[in-house]
Amino acid sequence: MAPETRAERLRRYWDRNAGSYDRQMGFFDRRLFGDTRAWICSEAAGDVLEVAVGTGLNLVHYPDGVRLTGIEWSPEMLKIARRRAAELGREADLREGDAQALDFPDGAFDTVVCTFSLCAIPDERRAVGEMVRVLRPGGLLLLADHVAASAWPARLVQRLLELVTVPMGGEHFLRRPIEHLGEHGLTVERHDRFKLGIVERLAARKPSRPPRLMSPR
Repeated sequence: MAPETRAERLRRYWDRNAGSYDRQMGFFDRRLFGDTRAWICSEAAGDVLEVAVGTGLNLVHYPDGVRLTGIEWSPEMLKIARRRAAELGREADLREGDAQALDFPDGAFDTVVCTFSLCAIPDERRAVGEMVRVLRPGGLLLLADHVAASAWPARLVQRLLELVTVPMGGEHFLRRPIEHLGEHGLTVERHDRFKLGIVERLAARKPSRPPRLMSPR
């Protein structure tokens, strides 16, 4: 039998924790994240892709009229998300997928959403690039996550936590997805950071047309 890859081990970890995920995230939503899910989803419009939809905790917050697609790496979490969508009467195309290699053509969506997931995606920079790729020109990228704190004592605690969480479930505390947006030419239109800088949420716009290349002199 071939040895288990890191990707397989991480998927198994999230499958195993799918049943307790809502309870864990409910605690952080109340104590740390506040109204972030509603803040993010209220900005979504048109054809919407949610990357790493998890158990579907955002589904209740989307406005009526959006055409929602969601991808999730963990089959067990996806089962819960599909059940939640049915209970809410929310039409959504929820399917397995990898945030680092989205199975959609360029410019397929008006809005792309990712909440509290880039912290656990192995290559978050690649994932952000994929989200921008599938956005239409002028489309909106909506991100929220726990990030590196603004105060160094909190960052020290986060670094210590990573000694356990990164090997166990691939979860990082010192990332800041906003740092990857400039290389794609996105303009941040809304931005909020709170709880010692640990929580960051933003709305960033993709350029309506590709940037002009400078002619050689």
